[in-house]
Amino acid sequence: MLNSQNDDSRVDLAQPTKRAPVLWLAVIAIFFVCVSIVTFNVWQLEHAKEHELHQAEISTSNLSKSLAQQAEDTFDEADVILVDLVERIQHDGRGPAQVDRLESLLAQHVLETHQLQGVFFYDRTGSWIVSSFGIKPPNANNADREYFQYHEQNVNLGPHIGKAVRSRTTNAWIIPISRRVNDAQGNFDGVVLATVSMTYFDQFFDSFNMDDKGAIFLAMTDGTVLARRPFTDDVIGKSLVKGAVFTEYLPKAMSGTAMVTSIIDHVSRLYGYRQLAKYPLVVAAAISEESLLQEWRANSFKSIIILVSAVIANILFGILLIQQIRFGLKAEARMRVAQSSLEKLALQDSMTGLSNRRHFERVLNIEFRRSGRNKTPLSLIMLDIDFFKSFNDAYGHFAGDQCIVAVADALRACLNRAGDLAVRYGGEEMAIFLPDNDDEGAFALAEKIRLSIVARQIPHADNPLGVVTVSLGCYTCVPGEQNTIETLIQCADAALYSAKKAGRNMSVTYK
Repeated sequence: MLNSQNDDSRVDLAQPTKRAPVLWLAVIAIFFVCVSIVTFNVWQLEHAKEHELHQAEISTSNLSKSLAQQAEDTFDEADVILVDLVERIQHDGRGPAQVDRLESLLAQHVLETHQLQGVFFYDRTGSWIVSSFGIKPPNANNADREYFQYHEQNVNLGPHIGKAVRSRTTNAWIIPISRRVNDAQGNFDGVVLATVSMTYFDQFFDSFNMDDKGAIFLAMTDGTVLARRPFTDDVIGKSLVKGAVFTEYLPKAMSGTAMVTSIIDHVSRLYGYRQLAKYPLVVAAAISEESLLQEWRANSFKSIIILVSAVIANILFGILLIQQIRFGLKAEARMRVAQSSLEKLALQDSMTGLSNRRHFERVLNIEFRRSGRNKTPLSLIMLDIDFFKSFNDAYGHFAGDQCIVAVADALRACLNRAGDLAVRYGGEEMAIFLPDNDDEGAFALAEKIRLSIVARQIPHADNPLGVVTVSLGCYTCVPGEQNTIETLIQCADAALYSAKKAGRNMSVTYK
């Protein structure tokens, strides 16, 4: 069937393609939800990690501040004793009575000051003059010690903290703090020394609640370790000068925090470090990264399990949703096909495949309004099979139906414009509606159809020609007040009647 340009069924069939992006929208939405869930959880985990690190930075910074204050106070107390000892030696001299009184006083100082291991005075040659221990080893001389050589070569009268050494009295690790002693002429006259017990710092460091891989150290500004937790003999005196704290961070700021891998045991730790303002010392407290992030990692593992579960659930839900959408779209497509088929059946003659009268009337109304606006002509051809009753009587109703189908096929084959509409008007009567076609074109098409049917040579004994023929009536008008749809049909029908009356097997145009 050749349909009119106004065939609504073609518009409906195109609709499902417009709905197809719904699937893509659903996929994009599911992907966006999954990405959003993952992004939010990753951000939350990173935020939690940053919070843990920030809190640890505060803790290690405060701890390093406490350590610095404690170290400064420890050496201040020892230095006060040294200042007093220098003043007594220079004022009272070093006679036997004065030495006895000084030894008793120094012993009392060591007893009252827990961090001190001993207090000493050596003359300009390094020989022992006064000791808080009250004894002097035979031929004891400390001229080989770093602190003695420092004061011998430097006129500086301030305190000097030397490298940790083992005591020649107790063989224990000590940290020396010393001062130079001058005679009345300002010449070098010896060294006063206070030794801080390493055990004191070990006990103090152990008082802090830190993880097993945490670390605390007291070092000189040149990187030499004086005390450290955890304590081992081989660490004392080792240099940290190549470590990141000394190479990267201390040159920029006297205090701060930094995540650093130790050059001693290669453990990654968050260090809070601080350089003392009064003494050439650096203290640092560090929490291992493993311990610092242990709770965060445990929570992260739980969060990742929940995240994966949520994403999987969302994907499964998305798959079900997509399947439902696809099912719905397929159902809708089938419905539209069924609707299209029903509409087609409603607008099409089931036997011939031509349009039926309902479709004809719908198209006729639309085209009449359009042609009325544009002032263009419309043509209608009415067709009837000649002597059809006698054909039915002679050959039977089945053959009659076959004859009608053959005429419809011939009619359809003659139409070559998309807008032309072939209609089974009723029984053996058919119509051809021709928009934008004048009377000459209509008549030419009518003759083409008539000759085409004759050429098919369908036997008809009661027809004078011996074959099936048709009569056609044509009418052309421009829609207006005088030319209505009824007028178009009536005039075409009148032309058809004239063709039959004139002998059939002819085309007649209504004038």
